[in-house]
Amino acid sequence: MLLDTASLYFRAYFGVPDSVRAPDGTPVNAVRGLLDFIDRLVKDHRPDHLVACMDADWRPQWRVELIPSYKAHRVAEERPVGPDEEEVPDTLSPQVPVIEAVLDALGIARVGVAGYEADDVIGTYTARATGPVDIVTGDRDLYQLVDDARGVRVLYPVKGVGTLNLVDEAALREKYGVDGGGYADLALLRGDPSDGLPGVPGIGEKTAAKLLAEFGDLAGIQAAVDDPKAKLTPTQRKRLTEAAPYLAVAPKVVRVADDVPLPDTGTALPRGPRDAGALDALAARWGLGGSLQRLLTTLTT
Repeated sequence: MLLDTASLYFRAYFGVPDSVRAPDGTPVNAVRGLLDFIDRLVKDHRPDHLVACMDADWRPQWRVELIPSYKAHRVAEERPVGPDEEEVPDTLSPQVPVIEAVLDALGIARVGVAGYEADDVIGTYTARATGPVDIVTGDRDLYQLVDDARGVRVLYPVKGVGTLNLVDEAALREKYGVDGGGYADLALLRGDPSDGLPGVPGIGEKTAAKLLAEFGDLAGIQAAVDDPKAKLTPTQRKRLTEAAPYLAVAPKVVRVADDVPLPDTGTALPRGPRDAGALDALAARWGLGGSLQRLLTTLTT
């Protein structure tokens, strides 16, 4: 089980009231909400391995160089060295180091790699997996990894993690008309304002799906643009021709990396805390109460 950790703690932050606070009054709604998420996921799915995948760089420079608008609207502060600062709610930012410390004390593998997003870490673990993989994320970008033959599916939270949409290839075909391998092509053609991806002007989701159904993949669509006999309308041909510079670089930006240099980290689901003393101190300092205790009980039973 691979957790898109930031996606989940953002959901926890907005889903759990900020009246959930530490003894000193500091909000810990994201911390406790994430612990409750993980508890429910482990209870319901009992993974053998669990990795909390992190954004070591939420806006990698190599993606920005290809498409400068990539996530540009989320930048709170540009930095001359290292990742730009992402715009994050004031009371969420201080909770992230607490989340990291608690995961470490529990012994849950926490992996981020410099120069890469959590999606890329997830993509690389998925590529290396020798058995089924559950990816837990509220980000549709990771639908591109869905692969029935390999047992790779996405668990997409609808309401907390009590209600999860199980996304397999049948679900993708029903909703988008593509399988997992085709989702990245659909996404880059359609564009995604939330990620600053312009897409091809005038090519929305339905048109993108029809083009992929007709020509197979992005390469097939691009070949059709150069084939006067291909069944493209003059407008579609014009739009795709004008978007050629974008289409030349978009695949590298949109497709998650599968060759990230992962650290040699044990990923087995812990059966007890790695550092009980540190965990006790964190529980007392931040008032983690029942959320932490429930997860500990689930891990040890």
